[in-house]
Amino acid sequence: MRGKAKVKSLPLWLQSIKNNFTLLTMLKFALHTYVPNRYLKWATFEELETRRLILGFKDGMPYATRWAANEIANALSQTDMKDTIIVCIPASCKRTHDRRFKAFSQMVCEKCGAVNGFDFIQVYGRRQKAHIDHVHALAEDTDKYIHIDESRFKGKRVIIIDDIVTTCKTANAFVDRMITAGADVRMVLFLGMTKYFKRYND
Repeated sequence: MRGKAKVKSLPLWLQSIKNNFTLLTMLKFALHTYVPNRYLKWATFEELETRRLILGFKDGMPYATRWAANEIANALSQTDMKDTIIVCIPASCKRTHDRRFKAFSQMVCEKCGAVNGFDFIQVYGRRQKAHIDHVHALAEDTDKYIHIDESRFKGKRVIIIDDIVTTCKTANAFVDRMITAGADVRMVLFLGMTKYFKRYND
């Protein structure tokens, strides 16, 4: 079994923070659990529905994009987002990145008043999909696949968003790259965290 990501479910107290964004350190939270194929027979109805929505979001489906934007915006609704940039962890290629995150980023920023950082990061080339190939290319050589406009991020507060987290290697690599660019990364939010089920012998 691969190492699990050290990510917490979003706590209730986070939703009550008002105008206190400077009190937060760099945190990682997942809003939902994501059940992979091999554990579907143990998933609840709610988990199956969440899985459907997350996969729809990854495919750029409008209904799922709206759902994802609402989930993230609601999680940040009690936090002062003024002058805070929201960026998404780059997908495996530009086409997928644009389809998945362009409309989503605009929706989230309009809802919570944040700065849309979508255009500040350019994806080029193509890397292997970590959840399929188990190769974290972004973690190994970030600059080979993305270009970050460092002038946009230097000294700025940043929240990073992604769809699913399993090992957190890709997210950690992207956080490191953003910090190198001068960003003040405060939080990473994931729509779902991969859920594992323990197996018991009869």
